Amino acid sequence: MPSVMGLLEERERAARQRVEVLQAELREAEATWERFVIARQTVAEVLADPPAGEEVPPAGVAGERPARVAGAVPGSVVPVWREGLAPDSLAPDYQRLVAVLADRGGEAMDCRQLAAALGLEVVAAKVEGVRSKVKRLAVRGWLVEERPGMFSLPAGRVGGS
Repeated sequence: MPSVMGLLEERERAARQRVEVLQAELREAEATWERFVIARQTVAEVLADPPAGEEVPPAGVAGERPARVAGAVPGSVVPVWREGLAPDSLAPDYQRLVAVLADRGGEAMDCRQLAAALGLEVVAAKVEGVRSKVKRLAVRGWLVEERPGMFSLPAGRVGGS
C-alpha cells in the first residue's frame, strides 16, 4: 500500500506538470494575440497615413487632443512613445499605471505592488492583468523593465510625460 506522503507527492507532481502545460499554452496564446494586435495597428497606421504632401498634426502635449497624432492611431490601445506624446493619449487603465509610477518618483515597482496601488485585489488574475499592461507599455517605450518584473518610468520622464 502506497504511503500518504507518496500519494501527495505524486498528485503535487501532476498538478505542477499541468500548471507548466497551461503556462506554456498561455505564453503561446499571448504571443499569437500580440501578433494580431501589432498587425491591426500596422494596418491602421498604413491606412491613417496622410496622402503625399499633406501635413501630419504635431504630437499631443498634455491637455491637448489633436485630431490625429502620427503613431497614436484611433483604437490603438498603446501607441509607441515618442517625444511630446502625452500619457493622456493612452487608454485610462494605462494612464493610471503610468500615473502610479510617476507618483513614485522613478521608483521601480513589481506587478503586485502596482495592483495594490491601483486598488485592485492582489490575486493572480488581477496581477496578471497588470503584468500584461505594463509589459505592453514597456515594449512600446512608455516604461522600462529595469530587471525582470520591476517596472518604472524611463530616466528623465519621472514627471509622467
